[in-house]
Amino acid sequence: MAILAIDQGTTSTRALLVEDSGSRKIVKTLEHQQFYPEPGWVEHDPEELLQNIQLCMDSCNDDIRAVGMDNQGESCVAWDADSKHAISPVIVWQDNRTHNIIDKLKSEQAQQRVLKKAGLPLDSYFSATKLAWIINNIPAAKELLQRGKLRLGTTDAFFLDRLTGQFITDISTASRTSLMNLQTGQWDEELCDLFGVPIKALPQIVSTTGDFGSVFSNGRSIPVTASIVDQQAALYGHGCNKPGDAKITFGTGAFALVLTGDTPQQSAKQGLLPTVAWQLEGEKPVYALDGGVYSAGSAINWAKKLGLFKTFEQIHQFQAPGAIERDLVFVPALSGLGCPHWDRTAGGLWIGLSLDTQPLDLIQSILEGIAFRAAEVIASMNQLTTITEEISIDGGLASNPYFCQFLADALNRQVAVQSSTELTAFGTAQLASGNRNEHLPMPVSVRRYLPQKDTRKQRERFKDAVNRSTQWLL
Repeated sequence: MAILAIDQGTTSTRALLVEDSGSRKIVKTLEHQQFYPEPGWVEHDPEELLQNIQLCMDSCNDDIRAVGMDNQGESCVAWDADSKHAISPVIVWQDNRTHNIIDKLKSEQAQQRVLKKAGLPLDSYFSATKLAWIINNIPAAKELLQRGKLRLGTTDAFFLDRLTGQFITDISTASRTSLMNLQTGQWDEELCDLFGVPIKALPQIVSTTGDFGSVFSNGRSIPVTASIVDQQAALYGHGCNKPGDAKITFGTGAFALVLTGDTPQQSAKQGLLPTVAWQLEGEKPVYALDGGVYSAGSAINWAKKLGLFKTFEQIHQFQAPGAIERDLVFVPALSGLGCPHWDRTAGGLWIGLSLDTQPLDLIQSILEGIAFRAAEVIASMNQLTTITEEISIDGGLASNPYFCQFLADALNRQVAVQSSTELTAFGTAQLASGNRNEHLPMPVSVRRYLPQKDTRKQRERFKDAVNRSTQWLL
């Protein structure tokens, strides 16, 4: 028997099969299109995502006892309650079309109200203003709302409604919307009214594990027993289980999470996000602090498209000293700055360019900039909770030796790179298994990087560059 984990991410959908023996394999990976209809807008086709999930499930002919699914988090969509067909594109977490709404709410002094109840700053990153935009700009949404047939939610709720007939979302995903009261774990009427999102159109909030209905694949009915945000799934997959345990996933963005225990920690001064890590069925929620860097792997892919390098092996080692040691700095604010700055008006920045700057120098500075931004997030977290001396990382950049060593230096902590590159899906599989971790053993091979250089001066240099990049787009 096996568990099938569906990892529905920003750029692809993957299916990981995990046997009770612990053996695992990727059975299918499907990329989907990215749409950029206007500057700052990022969309996906919801039907394409749904089709890819089904294809990933259908590609597995093994004896599956349960399915777990993880999702993009803040990405959201609207659909018809009767036909179950989407009436909007998926508005992706990176999308910034609602920045004017955010500015208006800030001018109306709504920031503290949202922080107090949802624990989140006002930012277009979260789902609330995206959902309100759908109602105000898509005629079909208004018409369905009038008839009581509009359904709004993050992508997980859409997938589950179509695949299992359950109109539900898990508490970890709901905690990313700005509409859930972090203390009660339920939708908050005041927040919904503030953002203009009808509470009656939202799904029921449930625990991370439990009965999510059944999916049909290859003539079989298979129970779905877990649903969770991808970053929280990765936290679980890293084996983080006590306060202070932390991980960073370097995917499209870089997302750090640290467990804080059974009570949420408000952290407005540090710019961190108190969030629900997970809630096992019949138990209390477990909380975490989250800090995100919007551009990580996406910055590397952008540089590759520009022709700055051809193969990833080219950027695993560099002959020259660190770029920042040569006064070349890159601030990866290609979609603005996330934690702890929360500045969508910041612009990506290279500073220190000269006539002898080479393409690989630019790449070296990008890698260093991503590492320094992750270090900013961890430093903010460490002000609130004591983080363990070793931080576990995964994602595409975790395979880059130069980046990993530079990150250890920037953090001044030991960095552990897990042998498995599929910790998000693995965490989802662990949760779907009923928390029976003894049947799904963790990978044992770990590559560790110890800090070798004192980077305090370089961190101050980077901080200066970040300050220069802020509010550039005002």
